[in-house]
Order: sequence, then structure tokens, then C-alpha cells
Amino acid sequence: MKRFILAIALLVPLLAFAQPKGVIATEQIEAVVTVTKVDTKARTVTVRGPRGNLQTLAVPPEAQNLDRVKPGDRFKLTYAEALVIALNKGGGKPAVSVDRTVQVAPKGGKPGGFVVRTYSASGVVDAIDYKNRYVSLRGPKGNVVALPVSADVQDFDKLAVGDTVVIAYAEALAVEMVPVEKPKEAPKKKG
Repeated sequence: MKRFILAIALLVPLLAFAQPKGVIATEQIEAVVTVTKVDTKARTVTVRGPRGNLQTLAVPPEAQNLDRVKPGDRFKLTYAEALVIALNKGGGKPAVSVDRTVQVAPKGGKPGGFVVRTYSASGVVDAIDYKNRYVSLRGPKGNVVALPVSADVQDFDKLAVGDTVVIAYAEALAVEMVPVEKPKEAPKKKG
């Protein structure tokens, strides 16, 4: 778990450093969930969240202790994401890249670990709506998408058709097994 916290702590500054004039949005959520189903062939685990919702999670192929996970087990999940949007002047070709880091528990250890995925994409500005703060981007496959631009993005008024816009997105999920609490016994009545 300490490596996950380090990965998240490094994630946002690295993304920001790589994207000058960028805006960063981050979110982190923690919850204790209970395993309801394990499918070892499909490498999935279904968990029930604190509000009763069910979610099926894919287990990375690197995870070595799936055989030790059983219905009723409890895990602390920490999910974090960061988004950086930067306006880079000039040309450049649209591109997409994906990076993935996985850290799992050693074989036979307590199940857990983390996965961090980082996506980076750039697109060429095809059209701009300054009044409504929208920009149309052409991606590496020629697809065009219209995106809203936050009021936090500086120099939006200086953006021009043909400029390159870079979007970096990272998400991280850490899983740590926690002990199952035994129900407390009600005090016995005397009498």
C-alpha cells in the first residue's frame, strides 16, 4: 500500500510537469468492500460496496493469490484518478500512448496490490467556440470530438485552429485485504 501512495503522490506532479500550462483535476475514493463471488477462470472478483452496490473487478494476470480470495473476504479499495489538460501551441501530429504499472503481493502472501494506468493523447484543434468554451479535436485516427474546456484552463482565448491539445489521464486502484470483523455478542441478561 505504501508503494501505491507513492505512485499516486508522484503521478499528479509528473503529469503536471509533462504538460505546461495545464489544469489538474484529481479525485481519490476509499471504501471497504466484501467479496461476493470469485471466478478464477475469468479472473474476476465481484464485491459489494458500503452502499450495497455490486461491482465486478478484473484481476490482473500478474496477481498470484486469487486462489486465496473467498466470498466474505473484505478488502480496502483505494481508487484515485488525475486528469491534466494542457494547451500546447504549434503543430504536431495527434498521438495516443498508454502505460501500465502493476505491483502484486508475493505468492502465498496476503492478497492485494495496485494497478496504475496512464493514458496520454494529443489532438489537433479543428474548431473553437470561445463563447461557450468548446473545442473540436481531431485525433490520431481522424476522429473529431467536441470537448468542453474548463474556465480554469488559462490562455484559452489564445488557442487557434491547428494548435495541439494534450490530455493526460491516470487512474490507480489499490487493493488491501483487511481482517473480517467478528460480530459482537449482545450482553447476556441476568435473571
